[in-house]
Amino acid sequence: MGAVSLEILRLGPEEILTVLKSLEINIVQILCSSFLVIFVATVYFMSKPRSIYLVDYACYKPPVTCRVPFATFMEHSRLNLSDAPKSVDFQMRILERSGLGEETCLPPAIHYIPPQPTMAAARDEAELVIFSAIDSLLKKTGIKPKDIDILIVNCSLFSPTPSLSAMVINKYKMRSNIKSFNLSGMGCSAGLISIDLARDLLQVHPNSYALVVSTEIITPNYYQGNNRAMLLPNCLFRMGGAAILLSNRRREKTRAKYRLVHVVRTHKGADDKAYKCVFEEEDAEGKVGISLQKDLMVIAGESLKSNITTIGPLVLPASEQLLFLFMLIGRKIINPKWKPYIPNFKQAFEHFCIHAGGRAVIDELQKNLQLSAEHVEASRMTLHRFGNTSSSSLWYELSYIEAKGRMKKGDRIWQIAFGSGFKCNSAVWKCNRTIKTPTEGPWFDCIDRYPVHIPEIVKM
Repeated sequence: MGAVSLEILRLGPEEILTVLKSLEINIVQILCSSFLVIFVATVYFMSKPRSIYLVDYACYKPPVTCRVPFATFMEHSRLNLSDAPKSVDFQMRILERSGLGEETCLPPAIHYIPPQPTMAAARDEAELVIFSAIDSLLKKTGIKPKDIDILIVNCSLFSPTPSLSAMVINKYKMRSNIKSFNLSGMGCSAGLISIDLARDLLQVHPNSYALVVSTEIITPNYYQGNNRAMLLPNCLFRMGGAAILLSNRRREKTRAKYRLVHVVRTHKGADDKAYKCVFEEEDAEGKVGISLQKDLMVIAGESLKSNITTIGPLVLPASEQLLFLFMLIGRKIINPKWKPYIPNFKQAFEHFCIHAGGRAVIDELQKNLQLSAEHVEASRMTLHRFGNTSSSSLWYELSYIEAKGRMKKGDRIWQIAFGSGFKCNSAVWKCNRTIKTPTEGPWFDCIDRYPVHIPEIVKM
């Protein structure tokens, strides 16, 4: 320090001015460079997509009083359709081959003879299912209702006024500035549409929580006519619902179960056959029901192919993508009769959650994607234990995998759902941490009994 002082004293006034001017230029350069670095870093972090975490979720478990064994279902069918024995026989054949078990549940109003699908009964079912799932989720996460910034409720066929989302806000006294959405008419794939909407909203609203509720209310939609295409849903659809908590808060990264990687949506509504293959309408007697057409599985297969074409490049390893490309070029140039190459999605995912829409849906996807019995085990067991719970079925399947202790850190999960319109939607998740076997949930009291053997035909 002393040497520096002596050197300054030796300098003349002009030399000192020259040194100060050079330092001033350097300071300006340093400030400009620092500002540029800060600006570029700010732009990068502002434009970078926020990570979306699945903090936790909860599935509704119906009480034993709502269970509908095969014998009970068929007895009620005979009494309700006493003048249509062929319709009763048709339902019995469907139920025998459905893949459902003896413990699936229907809401109380459907247990009456004849069923009592009143508005009050439908609201009672909605409150029971939705509030039970949300209560369980809030208890698991410790989140208070006023902490929730975004609310999305999807229910395809029951859309009252006020909406189901308003019902939730009223029950839990949520904030007046909450961003709420109510999705209806979007079928069994609406759950992943809700996840996609929540993701988009969380990208523009930092430090937020999003609550997604997926369910289907059975009470007002139980068909009481004789049209076979409309009787089919009666045999498959059952009570169910799920509540999912998403967040973009960085502090949730450590406790969150999963991170959302991709959502891919495919819509075939431009095609008339696809649009009408799942259609709500009146039958010849004026009774409203959901009609399922015979070409439903063909349309579902086409929708899946379109969805795979989009999601494949995002998730498949380079080797699989090259094989697919070479086979595609070969079919175009060398021999069009070559069988199309089906990518090995088992290299991209450890777990598959296929919408438990019915035995035929699971069979078709297992065949098309060349999956093993273990890969579709969660879907088959969910169908057996809970039936087709519509948009919430994917969460019962994920809960099954967790209950079996199979979910490890880094595992990748592919959720696939189909819905009216016609839609095929996919979501890809990555496990954030090894999931411990839960001590509660829909599978807690029965997971040790699964998997079970499901015969091709269950004779009644």
